[in-house]
Amino acid sequence: MTLVKKHIYFIGIGGISMSGLAEILNSRGYLVSGTDVKETAVTRRLQQLGITVHFGHRAENITDDISLVVYTAAIHEDNPELQEAHRKGIQIMDRAQLLGQIMDEYRHSVAVSGTHGKTTTTSMVSEILLAAKKDPTITVGGILPTIHSNLKIGHSPYFVAEACEYFDSFLRFHPFVGIILNVESDHLDYFKTLENIRRSFHAFACQIPSDGMLVIYEGIEHLEELTHCLSCQTETFGFSEQANWTAKQIRHTADGKNSFDVYHNGTFFAAVQLQIPGEHNITNALAAIAACAFLGISPEDCIKGLLHYTGTERRFQIKGEKNGVTVIDDYAHHPTEIKAVLAAAQNVAHRRTWCVFQPHTYSRTRFLFEEFAEAFHDADEIIIADIYAARETDDGTVSAAQLAERISQTGKSARYVGDFSAIEAYLQAHCQAGDLLMTLGAGDIYKIGEDFLN
Repeated sequence: MTLVKKHIYFIGIGGISMSGLAEILNSRGYLVSGTDVKETAVTRRLQQLGITVHFGHRAENITDDISLVVYTAAIHEDNPELQEAHRKGIQIMDRAQLLGQIMDEYRHSVAVSGTHGKTTTTSMVSEILLAAKKDPTITVGGILPTIHSNLKIGHSPYFVAEACEYFDSFLRFHPFVGIILNVESDHLDYFKTLENIRRSFHAFACQIPSDGMLVIYEGIEHLEELTHCLSCQTETFGFSEQANWTAKQIRHTADGKNSFDVYHNGTFFAAVQLQIPGEHNITNALAAIAACAFLGISPEDCIKGLLHYTGTERRFQIKGEKNGVTVIDDYAHHPTEIKAVLAAAQNVAHRRTWCVFQPHTYSRTRFLFEEFAEAFHDADEIIIADIYAARETDDGTVSAAQLAERISQTGKSARYVGDFSAIEAYLQAHCQAGDLLMTLGAGDIYKIGEDFLN
């Protein structure tokens, strides 16, 4: 990577991906600093590594010795630090471009894309490579318990990363192995249409070199549109006999965990046991196995790695139990993800399922309003919290109360409560022994479950 000088500045350094990139460059001897809005466990870790972290975005943080400023999609043009970098003529690069440049240095890079399942599948690939003692560099969008972090800096040609489609970020990558888990409507504030999303995923697949491989889910609609004109090898995964990689003899334990036999082109490959529930995680595991097998990893190491994977933070994470009520938290913030998580919960013995959902961004809630309304079929009691704005502002076109009302119209027991303290009081009064309490969303809804337990 050709970075002229030594000082790299990250705007939004506390983000899960930005912090990982900052650590990688810090480990290589660059002077790294950055800013974020508040102190977190992530920023404290960075400070312990000797990285200077400012709190609050201010123009004076952009000093003359900075040679490169890195920013994320969450940073707007009116950000004072970004404006000051422009004024001083400092080189500016977005997060995805930097990650792509770093990834290019690794011969065996794996980029995991898809509307859902990226963090879980990236973690599965990582666990398999760790089991095979390949010493990979890992950057994942959640805390992986095995490495106690979202990042591991390895010393080998293996690099594993998530590839997010938002703002076409993943088009900065040229992975040796690319995975496409699924392609659905999301981030419509940027893409506008599903067709634009599909074009973006096809462009991602075209980035894979001729000696590399695309691993793609067989169930994607009009699959041939995404795989035509590719120079690389392509293999599919799924549940049909036509898929290159498929699962048979699927079995569920009493606590919902899966075991199954994996077949490659009709030939038995391995008997796999997962420590996490959900049919969607079977397909995630198939994708991880397909990618790793192409890299020469043995069936035995695939089995070992997947058996060791107990889940990533905020992915069907069992937080604890209180008065017989089991609390589970999940990052699910898209209708398909909600359906998958609630379906997985059906394989766990319980009385009733309470689902507390915090919609993530006004645009997603508005664009997928009807899909959200139909996503809670497997929940018995649904509580909708206020919308988590993230990078957006409320324009008054959609509300959490409207979503709760629409869900009620589908025949489900749904209510808008909004305020966290009111939600917690309602749950304390109504949850009973044997119930599952599930908190879903990409914001800070996990606090509900934690407070319930405390």
